[in-house]
Amino acid sequence: MDTSTYLNVVVAQTSTLADWVHGRDASAPVPTCPKWTLADLVDHVGAVQRMVTMLVGERMAEPSSAFARYVPGPADSTVWRAWLNDGAAEAKQAFESVAEDTPVWDPSGGAAGVPFWSRRLFGEACVHRADAAAALGMRYELAPEHAVGAVDDWLRNMTSLGYWENRPNFADGMRGDGQTLHFHATDAPGEWLARREPDRVALEHVHGDADVTVRGPAADLLLVTSRRRPLDETPGVEVQGDRALFDLWIDHMDWVSD
Repeated sequence: MDTSTYLNVVVAQTSTLADWVHGRDASAPVPTCPKWTLADLVDHVGAVQRMVTMLVGERMAEPSSAFARYVPGPADSTVWRAWLNDGAAEAKQAFESVAEDTPVWDPSGGAAGVPFWSRRLFGEACVHRADAAAALGMRYELAPEHAVGAVDDWLRNMTSLGYWENRPNFADGMRGDGQTLHFHATDAPGEWLARREPDRVALEHVHGDADVTVRGPAADLLLVTSRRRPLDETPGVEVQGDRALFDLWIDHMDWVSD
């Protein structure tokens, strides 16, 4: 997907999320993010979109100014819908004002901030709508091609150089000597091969033999790999090979509340 497609989905996903949370109990717990209330979830989604709007719209080379201008989300849940939708619309406008190669801070280490942030907002919208569904008892559905894109965003972030360098506990836990994990969506094109190496986790978009293979419908695969639903409660996802290796991987997917 390109930047325009990502942002169109961000607007649509945010709109659904906004409808779900409108007027709801701000103190309701979010079981998939145990330290959060519904207010925390709404604040996070809206604040990240507004921060990215500043980063991209103002072509920032470093993020301190955007962080310093953080404003908490509204406490009144009856204004959440408008606040969330406004944030998504502003983000879309910011991306429409830049090109793919416009210099923007890229925390992944890839030096391609515009593509990074468009994909990141897309992944955020998909995953955090799952959090809202869990908190409010709503049915979570996601088109297979969008779920594949969200899985791709999750895996690319968790295996990026920037994540490795900024999360030393993650790096220490995931160092390896060639252990491989294969993730395979069964209802849309999407395959990834992750290899644990001493200084990184290498990720390729390929089919291949691996020590453990995890396969299933893309939306279920997203929920499992992002730790939004336990594997044992997701019968559509099948694990073949070294289950302990996959369990170790999931145990270190500690980006649950970001």
